[in-house]
Amino acid sequence: MWLRHLIFAFSVFASVIRAQDTAYVRQCLKFLCSPICYGRGYVNKGLQRAEAFIVSEIRKTKAQALFEAGFTQAFHHPVNTFPKTCEVKWNGKTLKPGLDYILDPVSSGGKGKCTLTRKDSVTLTGYTNSVQVTVKAPKKLTYSVGHTVSGGNVMLDINRSLLSPEPVTLEWKITQTLNADFVSKNIGAIIKGSEQPDSMLVFTAHYDHLGGMGNKTFFPGANDNGAGIAGLLDLMRHYTSSPPRYSVVFLFFAGEEAGLLGSKFFVENSPIDLKKIKFLINLDLIGTGDDGITVVNATEFKAAFERLKKINEAEKLVKYIKPRGKAANSDHYWFTEKGVPSFFIYTMGGISAYHDVMDVEKTLPLTDYVDVMKLLLLFTAQL
Repeated sequence: MWLRHLIFAFSVFASVIRAQDTAYVRQCLKFLCSPICYGRGYVNKGLQRAEAFIVSEIRKTKAQALFEAGFTQAFHHPVNTFPKTCEVKWNGKTLKPGLDYILDPVSSGGKGKCTLTRKDSVTLTGYTNSVQVTVKAPKKLTYSVGHTVSGGNVMLDINRSLLSPEPVTLEWKITQTLNADFVSKNIGAIIKGSEQPDSMLVFTAHYDHLGGMGNKTFFPGANDNGAGIAGLLDLMRHYTSSPPRYSVVFLFFAGEEAGLLGSKFFVENSPIDLKKIKFLINLDLIGTGDDGITVVNATEFKAAFERLKKINEAEKLVKYIKPRGKAANSDHYWFTEKGVPSFFIYTMGGISAYHDVMDVEKTLPLTDYVDVMKLLLLFTAQL
């Protein structure tokens, strides 16, 4: 028996050494963050192109389709979009979308011109032809996904550096469309276990992002969550070359940025028995790591968290593992609500780009990607 454990331990460490392929991760990121995928959102077929890429990469592995219909599971939801023209002028000067301003995700479109006056230190308002215009100047331009339209009102955020005490003339020409029945698709695959195929380890990551604002500006989403997508694909290649004892399920969710919609739909319509999941690890924002990692649900699953820390202390991998409690901030949440042991892991430190046009592949450092993946593989090997 001791010899079998020794051989297994050696094989785990040997396979872990082969598991991280940053060149492959970069290759995936370059496509996922490119104009082709246009922010992996709801205009210019960005989400669909990302879906096709992920499925094509899965087909290169030994993974099998998880759903009866194949690798994808469709669900429907509303989304507000700005598919074509996004032109804004501030005192006659044309503003740069994404850098000088972003639209509120529930803003209406149309065209018009009005004079803005100060409501408070960071808010300006104006009216024209029954249209209320609201302009805010937050500390940082941060985009999101809208499900509704705010009653014909035009709303946007501007770079705080543009503020001045004098009244401002604002002009806009914005194409806006509410898609009441957008079709998003989760992606799922499974590599069957060699010894206990009915027990499952699950890795998840969302592949949607924020899409674009107009036909020239999009949100690449390198750290959020191109890195997580590439990480899952990298793990699939690992388990293809190193067959697992348990079955390993890979879930790529859509609709996360729209409110954890894809993972909620999956949990409510799961093709697998959630009670047979030994552990679930959700990866989001794993492209840095200068200051270590945060583990959401650390306080919910204390024994598992202590095991993770002990492995890290022994192997000296990531700088610090910060515990965090339960939070509905990513796709692990709905599984946790169903009693599935789950961690959501994200890296800390490094670049600060988030939900903006600066979250690009070129500047994503992948500082501690290799060590994070080693830690996860060693942790899951002990389950």
